[in-house]
Order: sequence, then C-alpha cells, then structure tokens
Amino acid sequence: MTISKLTCAATLLVASSALLSGCAATDKAKEPQAPLVKIDPNPFPSTYKPLASVPTLINHVTILDGLGQQLDDASILLQDGKVVALGKSLDAPTGATVIDGKGKWVTPGIIDVHSHLGVYPTPETNSHSDGNEMTKPVTAEVWAEHSVWPQDPGFGRALAGGVTSLQLLPGSANLVGGRSVVVKNVPNRTVQEMKFPDAPYGLKMACGENPKRVYGKKGGPSTRMGNVAGYRQAWADAQDYQRKWDKYYAEYEAGKNPAAPKRDLKLETLAGVLSGDILVHMHCYRADDMGTMMDMMKEFNYQITTFEHAVEAYKIGDKLAENGVCSSMWADWWGFKMEAYDGIRENVPMVHQAGACAIVHSDSDRGIQRLNQEAAKAWADGKRAGIDIDEATAWTWLSSNPAKALGIFKQTGSLEAGKNADVVLWTANPFSTYAQAEKVFIDGAVVYDLTSPDSWPVSDFELGQPGEGDSK
Repeated sequence: MTISKLTCAATLLVASSALLSGCAATDKAKEPQAPLVKIDPNPFPSTYKPLASVPTLINHVTILDGLGQQLDDASILLQDGKVVALGKSLDAPTGATVIDGKGKWVTPGIIDVHSHLGVYPTPETNSHSDGNEMTKPVTAEVWAEHSVWPQDPGFGRALAGGVTSLQLLPGSANLVGGRSVVVKNVPNRTVQEMKFPDAPYGLKMACGENPKRVYGKKGGPSTRMGNVAGYRQAWADAQDYQRKWDKYYAEYEAGKNPAAPKRDLKLETLAGVLSGDILVHMHCYRADDMGTMMDMMKEFNYQITTFEHAVEAYKIGDKLAENGVCSSMWADWWGFKMEAYDGIRENVPMVHQAGACAIVHSDSDRGIQRLNQEAAKAWADGKRAGIDIDEATAWTWLSSNPAKALGIFKQTGSLEAGKNADVVLWTANPFSTYAQAEKVFIDGAVVYDLTSPDSWPVSDFELGQPGEGDSK
C-alpha cells in the first residue's frame, strides 16, 4: 500500500472514530434523567375534620377579643366554623342557637404552647412515659406525635379549662429533643385526627442544667460550654447537609443526572429549621444562657421562636424584643433548681412592658386546667408592682401571642371575622378564681358544655374494667 493510501486510510479511521465518539456523546446527552428525589415534608398529614356545628349567636356578653380590646354588652356570631361578626345588635340567622350571655364573658380559646399531654399521659407510669429519647444529646430525628396517646385523660381536663389548641413537646433531657406537634383539643382516635391543619412543626431544644445533668455521666456534654459546642456542631452538620441537597437540586435543574444525597432524618429536621420551615422552642431559664442562644442563632442564621420557662426573661426583655423572640413563662414557679432560683412573680408583665412577646404556659397536666388563673396571677402581680396592664391586654398572653409563636395566628388566637371559631363562654370574668368555662367551641362546634356532664369527653382508659358480675 502506498503512503497516500495509508494516509487516506488513517484519515478515514480517525474520521470514523470521531463520528462514533460524537454518536456516543449524543447518545449520552440524550440519556434520560433519573427521577428527581423529593422529600415529603409532611409524611404524617393532618386528617382533622371539624365537628358539625350550628350557627350560634351569644348576646349581652363582655368580650375580650384576644387583641387587647374589651367590648361590653356585645354579641358574637359563629357560623360555618368561623367567627362571623362581633358588635351590638347582631341578627341571628335562621336556625341559629341564641345564648343570653348576660353577666358572662367570651374570649378566644386558650392556646398552651408548652404541654406534654399524650407523651407523658396520666396515669403516670413508665410503660407509657414517651417524652424523652435519652439515647444521645441530639435526637432531632424523633417526632413527639409518634409518642402521643390520644386517650390521655388530660386532654379532656384541659378542654374543661378552656384550652382549644396546644403544642405537644418532647422532654428537655437533650440538647435537641425532637419535633413538636400542634393539635386541636378535640379528643380523637389518632394524633393525625387531632393535628392542627397546616401548623408548622416545632423543634424542642434545651439549654442549661438538664442536658448536662443527663449526659454528664454518659460521655458529655457535662458543662454549659459543652452544651454550646454540641449545638454548634449539629448546626454546622445541618448546613453541610443542606448544601449537598441544594447542589443536587441545582445540578438536576441544569439538566445533569446527579446522585441524590443519602437521607439523614436528624439533619433533615435541623435543615428544616435553617430553611425557616420548623420553629425553635427552647427550654432555657437563665438570662445569660438565653443571650448565648440568641448569639448562636445569629451565627447559623435561624430564628428562635420562644424561650420556654424563661424564669430570668425579665432581665433581658429588651433583648427579646430586639431579636423577635417570645418568652413562654409560668406565673410563679421558681426555686426548684439553681437555674430557677432567681425567678420573680412579675416576670410575665415585665417582659410585656419591655415590648417583648409574653406568653403564659403550663408545662403541667394540672396547670393546663387553670391557665386563665395563672394569667390572672401574673397580671395581678404586675399591678401590685405598678405595671398597669388591663385584662384585655393580659389575655393576649393566652391566645394571640401563643398563636403567633406557633405559626397559627392567621387561623386562630383572636376573635376576628373569618378566623376559626375557637371560643370560650365563661360563667364570669375569666380572671376570677370562681370563673368556669361554661361552653367551649372549636371550629364553631360545642366540644364541652359545663351544664351537660353526660356530653363530657371520657377517655376509654377511664371506663375501667367490667366487674365479675358485669360480664353477663
């Protein structure tokens, strides 16, 4: 073969190779993308359905609207599960129930932002004590709703105290204890049937004595500085996890075919906080601890929604207001451990006076039955200290402020046209020790009626066991 023929053959071979290579590249470019991996943010959705209701007009009552206003000798109309109107001389629609409320009071339903009903149900036994996953300091992967026992008699007791919604939290043993869940206080068979529709998830965190006491003999953390190091590493890991998924979605959007990162349930929850989808509720007593936690939230660019218990919140009310953090407090619990030693009874009104968001909570299956009285104690202690707050404003500590902290204020927490008819009719001024919840409405339906004991919700657990002679 001549040189020219060899050259020609080589040229053809190169051209053929290039052509084949081009075909391979084209085929590769046409390779379909694998299905996009999407993580369901709500795999356990609410199945709550409002109970049947009838139009209800309550006349001649004193109304605290939950926004700081008091209306005297007023009326309120509930229809189709909503508050329709407040004012004077309202007309009752056809078929409405009309209640003469002379001498009685109406308020929005009480919202408790800190409850352990269902996860620490009564009777209190180890067999169904399911609130603390004390296996490692950071357990963001656990969800309180997976421990909730709807048969807890405490739900019915709280309902009799005017509580219409509540946040159920894991315990405070861990730096990060897990997700919380917000429920409507309508006793039901499963927690999904109680879940407040579209309420954001919360994340329970704890600072101070509890984590270091629990883990001091388990390898740490055993100090406050160890606590902070543990949070910071968890947030740093969550940032890294978030970056991996952001990169995956960006590359997929660009037409590439990337491999999805491996799911990590702990980091998934923490990343949900960083993206603003999950709200942080942090057990914290001392002012210095709260200051450190607010510095840390700025470092990692997330928002603490509430400090829970916050016994020393009165010392930093201005900082809470500046940082948009609510303080969820008892009226007068103090001194039961060192970090609770410097509590004062004027804590709630002093936080309010500083312009911060003040909330009265229970953290107790007994206290939740009389949260109206707890708020009254805090209000009265403030009055004695010269902090002049009227009762209508003080009720915001039980309704609108908790609703804002839980991300449900658009739906409930105040008596405004179009909002859920979560309403309590009280026998007297609810700041009185003698006041009782006479009727409790949730989405306009009467779920508790003081005058009708046969209608009161009863847990299956309370029914007991049949006696020997009852089996026939």
